[in-house]
Amino acid sequence: MSERITTEIDGLTLGLSNLDKQLFPSGFTKGELISYYVEISDVLLPHLKDRPITRVRYPDGTGEESFYEKNAPNGTPEFVQTVDVATSAGTVSYVTATQRADLAWLANLAAIELHTPQWRASEATVGPDGIILEGDEEPRATSLVVDLDPGPGITTEDSAKGAIIAATTLAELGLEAHCKSSGNKGLQLTVPIAPAPASKAYDFAVSLAKHLARAHPKLFVATMAKDARAGLIFVDFAQNLAARNTVHAYSVRGLEQPSVATPLTWDEVAALTSPVRTHPSAMLERVQEHGDLWAATLPTEGSPQLPDPLT
Repeated sequence: MSERITTEIDGLTLGLSNLDKQLFPSGFTKGELISYYVEISDVLLPHLKDRPITRVRYPDGTGEESFYEKNAPNGTPEFVQTVDVATSAGTVSYVTATQRADLAWLANLAAIELHTPQWRASEATVGPDGIILEGDEEPRATSLVVDLDPGPGITTEDSAKGAIIAATTLAELGLEAHCKSSGNKGLQLTVPIAPAPASKAYDFAVSLAKHLARAHPKLFVATMAKDARAGLIFVDFAQNLAARNTVHAYSVRGLEQPSVATPLTWDEVAALTSPVRTHPSAMLERVQEHGDLWAATLPTEGSPQLPDPLT
């Protein structure tokens, strides 16, 4: 029988189970995952605010099968807030995270990875079936994401160089990019922007990818085909679509060893020689030392307007 306990977090009661279960071959347990997400909550929750969360769950650990989960599962506690989104497959009721208990509940489901779109529910139009993702009433993105996906043969130094070149290009357009590791092998740039239609952000991202590939053909490629990526960095623009999502900063990744999507300073990016592998406990120490390095990506009234696509 699975061991279950009942606990209280900020006045909310929830049940937890199998806290000693190893979710990673390295031995990181479900209890440790719950503890990490609760302890990181002060910096994570402001970034998750108002964003529907797609979860990647590993019920038997990262060495076994995983699945993406969008709809709120059966048994979702009443205290967890949800947001309905209209999709081609019908209405999807996404969970959101507004408090520590929400994160503890998600971790207890072995929802190791947390992915979100570039828009918030407060910048979306609600129709009869939920938030509208397409057409004139599509959500307004509050961030632009540039996902730098290294192809075979690309070194960490190459990825760092690519991130700096992409960020410099954006800076020339008045856009300040902030870098994080994906928690796996790539680097991702996020740019806070004044709310803009998601399709406009997507079109700009496509144009940026093509511009980088033209200007630096020995480093970047803007083609999705995997056989075109050898020795190049694919500038992935698709995550800017309203229906797509990106692994969130401070999320754990479902790898052999627990590794967190880590906000980085540009000095750290310039000095990279190996993939960033930040253990959850090391991430908590980073936050204690540096604070929230991702805070500058939060939308503000001063966020810049998105330029027209590059030609």
